[in-house]
Amino acid sequence: MLGNNINYERDEEVVKRVQDGDTESFGVLVERYEVKIKRYARKFLSNVEDIADIVQEIFIKAFTNIRSFDTDKKFSSWLYRIAHNELVNVLKKKGKNPLAFFDPDTFFPHPIAKETADGNVKNSEIRKALDKCLDELPARYREPLILYYIEELDYKEIADIMHVPISTIGVRLKRGKKILKSICKKIGI
Repeated sequence: MLGNNINYERDEEVVKRVQDGDTESFGVLVERYEVKIKRYARKFLSNVEDIADIVQEIFIKAFTNIRSFDTDKKFSSWLYRIAHNELVNVLKKKGKNPLAFFDPDTFFPHPIAKETADGNVKNSEIRKALDKCLDELPARYREPLILYYIEELDYKEIADIMHVPISTIGVRLKRGKKILKSICKKIGI
C-alpha cells in the first residue's frame, strides 16, 4: 500500500522510485495526471472511446519509457510531450481535425454573467461559435492557447512539449489570440 507522504512527493521523486523498480508507484502518476491528459485529449478527439484508448496508450508509453526520463527535468512536460505525439499520430491516421472546445470566458472574459435559461442557451451558442473559431485557427497557434489557457502550463512546459524556444511560445500566444479574435469577429461573436 502506498504511504500518505507520496501525495506530497514531487513527480520526479515518484518517477525515481519507479525507475528503481517500484512499478506500483507509477499509479500515483496516473492518478495525478489522468484527468488532465483526458481533458487535453478532448481538445483533439471527439469520440469518447478514442479518448479512453489514447489516454491508456499514453500512460503505457510513459511507463514503457520511464527509464529514459531524466529526473532533473519536469515530468509533466515529458508526459504532455508523449500525449502530444500520440494525439497528433491518431489524428494523422484518422484524417480528422481536432475537436475544439473551450470556455469562452477564458479568452473573452466578462465581468458578470447572468445565469438564466435564456443565458444558458445563448452561452451554448457562443461556445459552439467559439469552437468553430478555434478550429479555424492554425494548429501552431491553437495548441499553445489550449496548453496555456486550458491546461494552465507555463511557457517553459509548453516549449518543452512543442519543441520550440520559449520566446516562440509567447509570440504564438499573442498572435493566436489576435487571430482568434479576428476569426470570431468575422462570424459575429
